Amino acid sequence: MAIKKMNPVTPGMRFRVAPAFDEITKSTPEKSLLAPLKKSGGRNNEGKMTARNIGGGHKRRLRIVDFKRNKFGVPATVKAIEYDPNRTARLALLYYADGAKAYIIAPEGLEVGQKVISGELVAPEVGNAMQLMNIPLGTIVHNLELKPGKGAAMVRSAGGYAQIVAREGKYVTAKLPSGEMRLVLGKCMATVGTVSNGDHMYV
Repeated sequence: MAIKKMNPVTPGMRFRVAPAFDEITKSTPEKSLLAPLKKSGGRNNEGKMTARNIGGGHKRRLRIVDFKRNKFGVPATVKAIEYDPNRTARLALLYYADGAKAYIIAPEGLEVGQKVISGELVAPEVGNAMQLMNIPLGTIVHNLELKPGKGAAMVRSAGGYAQIVAREGKYVTAKLPSGEMRLVLGKCMATVGTVSNGDHMYV
């Protein structure tokens, strides 16, 4: 991720650096993959304020991200890398060969025009999704499932990755970013690569 040094127009800006957003290729989201993001403003179902100091901020739209990657055997082309205001990582917009569109968490190194695919036996390349039992030992992955078919639940934030370190019976051992060794069913899906480091950085 490229970073830029901010112009010191105030004392607080003097040593600040921020992302350059060079990897962003599309500024407007895909309308068919948007959903409203409702905010409570600190009020409960009766309209009474139950939490103070909540409210304001920019209005945002929720991007519908495909965490299941269950279109097995259908290749997809990366059409754009987009900014998501709701998460630290970047999103990749996929156009599938059958005409479908989907957002996925963009792994580091994924570029526009690249082909990705998901399935039980696919090449362990960046952006491809496959079952843990078929991923070679030592491979860096993200978007780990905890239950087969439920969708990714772990390692989804910017810069995150897990490593496949062992395989025993129907379970696979994954080393998580925290250092924890986690036993996960081999039928659970994961995506190859490290999550793109798109979060804001200040020094």
